[in-house]
Amino acid sequence: MSRSTPLDRYRNIGIMAHIDAGRTTTTERILFYTGRGKAAESSDDSAFADLSEEDEERGITITSAATACFWNDHLINIIDTPSHIDFLVEVERALRVIDGAVAVFDATIGVEPQSETAWRQADKHHVPRLCFINKMDRPGADFHRIVGMLSDRIGARPLIVQLPIGSDGTFTGVVDLVRNKAVVWKDEGLGAVFSETDVPVEVADEAARYRAALIEAAVEQDADATEAFLSGTVPSEDALRGLIRKGTCNLNFVPVLCGSAFRNKGIQPMLDAIVGYLPSPADVGDVHGVEVGEQGDHPADATRAAVDTAPFSALVFKVMSDPVVGSLSFGRIYSGTLAAGATVLNPIKGERERISRMLQMQANAREDVRQAHAGDIVAFVGLKHTATGDTLCDVANPIVLERIEFPEPVIEIAVEPASKADQEKLASALLRMGQEDPAFRVVVAGDASPTVIKGIGELQLEILADRLKREFRVDAKFGAPRVAYRETIGQPVEVDYTHRKQVGSASQFARVKLALEPLGSGAGLKFENRLAAGVLSKDFVQAVSAGIEAARETGALAGFPVTDLTVALVDGDAHDVDSTAQAFELAAASAFREGLVKARPVLLEPIMSVEVVTPEDFSGSVVNDLRSRRGRIEAMDQRGNAAVLTAMAPLAKLFGYVNTLRSISQGRAHHAMQFDHYEPVPQAIADEVRAKLA
Repeated sequence: MSRSTPLDRYRNIGIMAHIDAGRTTTTERILFYTGRGKAAESSDDSAFADLSEEDEERGITITSAATACFWNDHLINIIDTPSHIDFLVEVERALRVIDGAVAVFDATIGVEPQSETAWRQADKHHVPRLCFINKMDRPGADFHRIVGMLSDRIGARPLIVQLPIGSDGTFTGVVDLVRNKAVVWKDEGLGAVFSETDVPVEVADEAARYRAALIEAAVEQDADATEAFLSGTVPSEDALRGLIRKGTCNLNFVPVLCGSAFRNKGIQPMLDAIVGYLPSPADVGDVHGVEVGEQGDHPADATRAAVDTAPFSALVFKVMSDPVVGSLSFGRIYSGTLAAGATVLNPIKGERERISRMLQMQANAREDVRQAHAGDIVAFVGLKHTATGDTLCDVANPIVLERIEFPEPVIEIAVEPASKADQEKLASALLRMGQEDPAFRVVVAGDASPTVIKGIGELQLEILADRLKREFRVDAKFGAPRVAYRETIGQPVEVDYTHRKQVGSASQFARVKLALEPLGSGAGLKFENRLAAGVLSKDFVQAVSAGIEAARETGALAGFPVTDLTVALVDGDAHDVDSTAQAFELAAASAFREGLVKARPVLLEPIMSVEVVTPEDFSGSVVNDLRSRRGRIEAMDQRGNAAVLTAMAPLAKLFGYVNTLRSISQGRAHHAMQFDHYEPVPQAIADEVRAKLA
């Protein structure tokens, strides 16, 4: 079955923004004008792109919703991502599989912490972007100030392709600088209808200046266009669009548009820009990965072309539970075709999966798909072995695509079933949620200790607790949130350990010599094999690595996971009969624990980057409060008539901070925080932490 839409007419995009910038409203309006959404007048109803009860109740997008729509014969797959920092992992996995993005900014506030973080993530993945400056109808809207912030705060090179006509309550339309025409929305139909006119006289001079700057930036993208322009030839409208597209796809600049999604102004030109300037999968080109042999050894770099004739490959970027069909695994198909009923390989797990059914999602609706092609984003139903970040590929042509990186959890709570009847349901629910959300971890300490769940923020764990009750019908008791500390070492040590044990008639023997060396913050734990060739077999070296990895979960100081060090295997001995992989794993674990005690262990705590936006009258109180929380003020800036404070503060002192901030600012300040790094805990506080755990 051939594809109905050519690959060069696909646009796989994400929509990203800070909370309350209007991202979900923008997505709803896109769906409305492409025929997928409900009436544009329904501004206060639950968002079409919101999927869960929690999304609707809290007024934020928690899970990224995949939505397909059409505009001017182009298929647009949209992933609407969460704006709250606790759900950064949703943004990360969306950016991994999209080809372009629309960044939405509030015209009264501009670049905020989460939009800045998402922008940096998009930079990491080399994702071309458009900027949509939203809420131009609001009091205090300032288009040019926000454009300046794009340069100053996130290092973007903005290319203004539209200018607003009016602002605040007088915002009526935009000047399209590419066509040198004005687009004015009528009041009837909440702005759904617009007309094109000549550029109004009151903005004609400004439009001429910015159009000249636009043309100069565009012709820089092509040597022939530059030469022709210097000779006096101005590019045609079509040529200008092609040059803007080239510069956008090459990340040389970001086109800037504006409008008011809530008032239905600016959406149709934005859709034209998505189609006109953002890349198709064909523009992005080959996907890179590693080819895996039958035994999984000696991986070699490999690529797959974005064509239907190449071997099938796809990346699963999200797993979620659906009350009707069960497990849904959202995947981006990078190459080849896939028919319902086919069998594919998960090379990471070494398991085969049967694709019994595929769905194309329209937010909370879905359509069955009999065959999917390169460039498609679909949901696979009922996969048994596949988790977020896994590759699916052709059985005869295995490849592992680049995996998605997920942040480490920094906050945890204990959870216990209310009754024995809930115990099994709790275990099943936590297993399912762990498969869906890679930033969520579960630690089962044993029969006498409660289960601990870990995440990257209070809101994330709060919502997971809600889901246990609502979705999984589990009655459970939850402890207070607590910090997920880490441990490291303060000095290098060497440990020579010999494991000897008699088990019945059999003996066990393994000797290892480990060198533990401290590393910088954020380095994690690295294992190195420094043995001379032939000292130990490959299986025994792997067993040493496994033993260290298991032992690192419980540090010597207070029982927290160990990080930021290198563990090198520098020597070892084996017996021809008595040595086994298990013996070397046990020896390595014991040697590692002994080394931790000798290496002056250090307790580490998560440090959060906190940004507070407050009226100037309250800035002194905010600063004093942050300092009382062991916070360090890093910067103080001005944003309009508000003060912007940036600080580093330990997570342990920030629980419930939102309530204190509301109190000291009369509810007028707001903040955002995200994990920045781990650093050593002051000794007096480290002693308190250990005493509480004793």
